[in-house]
Amino acid sequence: MASPERKSFLLRIDPALWAEIERLAAAELRSVNAQVEYLLRDAVAARSRRATSGTAREATARRKR
Repeated sequence: MASPERKSFLLRIDPALWAEIERLAAAELRSVNAQVEYLLRDAVAARSRRATSGTAREATARRKR
């Protein structure tokens, strides 16, 4: 059962993608749930870095004008 501080939700996923996530999880010695959470955290962090990077570039471009 999920711990009280964690949010659970239903996810419908393509079987081929599920199989790939299972393969990755096994290779990294994680449960599928932990692998999905890892991939989501990694994607969010990468997106945040890109957003911050874009904002910094825009600010630099404005200063050069």
